[in-house]
Amino acid sequence: MDNCFSLHNKVALVTGASSGLGQHFARVLARGGAAVVVAARRQDRLDALVADIAADGGTALAVPMDVTDAASIVAAFDRAEAQLGTVDVIVNNAGIGDPRAFLDTSEAAWDTMMDTNLKSAWRIAQEASKRLIAKDQPGCIINIASILGLRVAARLSHYAVAKAGVVQLTKALSIELARYKIRVNSIAPGYFKTEMNSEFFDADAGKNYIKQQVPMRRLGTLDELSGPLLLLASDAGSYMTGSVIVVDGGHSNNPL
Repeated sequence: MDNCFSLHNKVALVTGASSGLGQHFARVLARGGAAVVVAARRQDRLDALVADIAADGGTALAVPMDVTDAASIVAAFDRAEAQLGTVDVIVNNAGIGDPRAFLDTSEAAWDTMMDTNLKSAWRIAQEASKRLIAKDQPGCIINIASILGLRVAARLSHYAVAKAGVVQLTKALSIELARYKIRVNSIAPGYFKTEMNSEFFDADAGKNYIKQQVPMRRLGTLDELSGPLLLLASDAGSYMTGSVIVVDGGHSNNPL
């Protein structure tokens, strides 16, 4: 690994790390040399992930976190600082799906989506930034958006709006935090098979959708997100802020 991509002496926190993209991101950051704080609600899964990272020669700490609860976020950062030091790489990955038609979307479902997929990124970015600024320490925030924050699809109006908010949050924070040497960028993945969507993509309907709509005619693999993550988390991306890196096999460029 080129030295500019090294994450040695970094402390990274990944939300939603108990499965899917978050679990993968945690492993990649640990292999890059960072001490990784894995945060989610499912403690048993976090403990298993920490054990795997340790067996691979990395350093990790599991902290329980409910991203919709401000007190839970503060407690997680306190514990991370006490055991590993100031968190200077933040990956806002936690989120939910919940496909449903607009006319069938209740106000409660809308609020849950916004709180989990958008407001949580704001909460965590603010908590992390205040701590970095207090210590005059540079850092970076990586928000996991989606191509649905740039385009739309049926039955996902509340999800698309939340992810569009993540994209705009990324750009807005990049302007305000640059003076403090805190970079804020985003990754907008297309379709990658995870626990959340595996049932659909294993079915004929899902397979046909990918063949018809994605120019590369396949799902992405998790390893194809590793490069963008390391670029944004490391000094290799030191002059990048406010950027949105799309990783989708050309999907969002496909004609409507």
